[in-house]
Amino acid sequence: MKSNYKNRSDSKVRAKKHLGQHFLKDMNIARQIVDGLTGHSGYTKVLEIGPGMGVLTQFLLTNEAYETHVIEIDTESVAYLKKHYEALTPRIIEGDFLKYDTSLAFPDPFAIIGNFPYNISSQIFFRALQIRDQIPEIVCMLQKEVAMRIASPPGNKDYGILSVLLQAFYNIDYLVSVPPGAFDPPPKVQSGVIRLRRNTTERLECDEKMFFRVVKTAFNQRRKTLRNALKPIGEMPDHPLLTKRAEQLSVAEFVTLTQLAQELGQPVGDIIADEEE
Repeated sequence: MKSNYKNRSDSKVRAKKHLGQHFLKDMNIARQIVDGLTGHSGYTKVLEIGPGMGVLTQFLLTNEAYETHVIEIDTESVAYLKKHYEALTPRIIEGDFLKYDTSLAFPDPFAIIGNFPYNISSQIFFRALQIRDQIPEIVCMLQKEVAMRIASPPGNKDYGILSVLLQAFYNIDYLVSVPPGAFDPPPKVQSGVIRLRRNTTERLECDEKMFFRVVKTAFNQRRKTLRNALKPIGEMPDHPLLTKRAEQLSVAEFVTLTQLAQELGQPVGDIIADEEE
């Protein structure tokens, strides 16, 4: 299906600041993002989050290996997509991905793709973690700082909460950097594209809610040793890991810390999907 996205002269969707909309206009970058999908684990359906005016959608629809669905909260964008991509209309979900029950449309595993709104990108990842067994692959563009943080290995200054939580269940590749000029309107920050592919970890060898709490608490005071940073959880048993800082620990080492925290017998509470400090 040949796209005529660049040649359209009719009215475009107005970018809305409260939705964090910055519409990608660079066709080469759009194609690279879509080409980032690998079909990992054999999925046949793809859900695009926040398609806007369909710059990624147009390339997704040309790939017969996938059945493309989109989810969009902006009613103006929905109307635009229905007008310009009539065949897609039955697979346009009008709603908020953070609140949508994906099992309604996807009984089988599906991939996620999108130019994520930067103001809710972390929340999207926390939601994806909740349904990770449904999602074998994610390819997305987000603020470069966050993208690098997610892909960073232990020992790197960018390594943080999302790095650990996502790397526990996904192998992550940083694919390409994108300048502000590739968008309309241009954001004030650089952007980056990453790919997440589900690894073989089905479950962690610890309480998952406690794991999230330990990781979040450790990075909230990342300049302190873990013995001091984890005091809000309780007085941890002696262990060599407690002399290190959060950014030095691998996922497996955070699992070990969580097992120690479980020995304290405290309630784990709820997982709060806050932005990382």
